[in-house]
Amino acid sequence: MELNVYLAGEIHSSWRETIKQLATDLPITFYHPMEHHDRSDNIGEEIMGEQPNAVFKDEAASSINNLRTQVLLQKADVVVALFSETYRQWNTAMDASTAVALGKPLILIRPEKLHHALKELSNKAQVVVETPEQAISALSYIFE
Repeated sequence: MELNVYLAGEIHSSWRETIKQLATDLPITFYHPMEHHDRSDNIGEEIMGEQPNAVFKDEAASSINNLRTQVLLQKADVVVALFSETYRQWNTAMDASTAVALGKPLILIRPEKLHHALKELSNKAQVVVETPEQAISALSYIFE
């Protein structure tokens, strides 16, 4: 058996590399949002041409990014969503909520400090942990 795992979360740190390194012995294929920030912001204009203002540029980019995310979330067997204290994470919340709506098993990684802010989403997740190591341990248990 192999798993497809979508890694939802901010794209500014190397947390995905940590997850991938921890999972090298597991038969997992990882998917994630576009990590190249400029590419993500500019993809709408790259595909649809120059837009008249920043709002339209954002709308064009978000439609393409949402297409990509929807396809990859649909492909996922499990979604791992990381919330940290460092960044605003509206996209993480949207991806995790979409996973719940799609019936995808969700592993939520969040510090205890964010318990209250994420209590409803935590309640919908199959597993809530505080570290990437714990998330990989939960995934590893599937293969036992």
